[in-house]
Amino acid sequence: MLKDATAIVGIGETVFAKNLEPSELELACQAIKAALDDAGIRSAEVDALSSYTMEETLEFEVARNLGMADITFFSQVGYGGGAGCAAVGHVAMAVATGVANVGVVWRSRKRSDPRKRVWAQVSPRVTDHWKYSRPWGLVRPVDEVAMFWRRYMHEYGATRDHLANVALACRRHANRNPRAFMYQRPLTREEYMTARWISEPLCLFDNCLESDGALAVVIVRADRAADCPHPAAYIHAWSQGLTRQHQNMTNYHSDNPMQGAAWAAARNMWRQADLRPRDVKVAQIYDAFTPLIPFCLEAYGFCGEGEGGAFTENGALELGGGLPINTSGGSLSEAYIHGMNLITEGVRQIRGTSTAQVPNADVCLVTSAYVVPTSAVLLRR
Repeated sequence: MLKDATAIVGIGETVFAKNLEPSELELACQAIKAALDDAGIRSAEVDALSSYTMEETLEFEVARNLGMADITFFSQVGYGGGAGCAAVGHVAMAVATGVANVGVVWRSRKRSDPRKRVWAQVSPRVTDHWKYSRPWGLVRPVDEVAMFWRRYMHEYGATRDHLANVALACRRHANRNPRAFMYQRPLTREEYMTARWISEPLCLFDNCLESDGALAVVIVRADRAADCPHPAAYIHAWSQGLTRQHQNMTNYHSDNPMQGAAWAAARNMWRQADLRPRDVKVAQIYDAFTPLIPFCLEAYGFCGEGEGGAFTENGALELGGGLPINTSGGSLSEAYIHGMNLITEGVRQIRGTSTAQVPNADVCLVTSAYVVPTSAVLLRR
């Protein structure tokens, strides 16, 4: 069984900025070295690697530059922001089954590089499955998510105030985090409501931050975790998810377009777990766009279908609320590195070292993107 058989024992990151000078390879090596130092483990012991298919830093480059020995497991996971928790799960399986002993997962990203601005490259985006949405004006991910939220507003009476609740919660957490883009930069509800549209009904503050930076985590078996310097974050359960008739980011053609891949990932994750949503003290929910939070609250069982908007009310997502989320600021207010910073923040909550620490945070849910084939991981102390 994979349940609690492995743990994250090291986390590392670079600074986050709009434009960093080092290459993606340099950033990756910095983050991985920091994670290994945090775990008290030598580079030569690493024998498993996993990252994203969108990661342009290759395994052999990382291994060679950091002085790793033989790598006996390596993988990459597709679908952009859906990959992070799955990459953790892949390494956890390799380590738990004895294929490898010490695993590293990383994501390095330089969004400031014009070549990485894929949504500005129109011609490649009107072929294959994109041809069903791009020619009709759904050019960017935000346009597709805006369509989902418009339908959700129509069906369930949700409002922009519910999205403001999400944005304000993430910003308030970031205001406590010196690593965050939005540290000491408050956001008011009035500023949110009067911000310019990006894709109506989503405004500027409904969108994540474009960022340069890198993060990494180190995974070992549970018996070794006890010897590492910091409290371990045990990997209790994890899952990927891809629903029938799913079509990359849209899911417009399934029986229920509002129930995408996250619902499949959630069902399978809870099937494996001894824990239930009521046991989760804090959650790091993928927030490239604010609507993904109420959508995920429903998919992972924290409320019923159509109740995600109302769940955000009365400070429920903030410190002291029923389910604090994205306590580093998340993708909306800390940095957007395809959700890897949600994983490292989940580990901090389990360790008790977050800048927005939730008392007695012994169980933390981390999710990857809602709208693409995705993944999730349940961490416990």
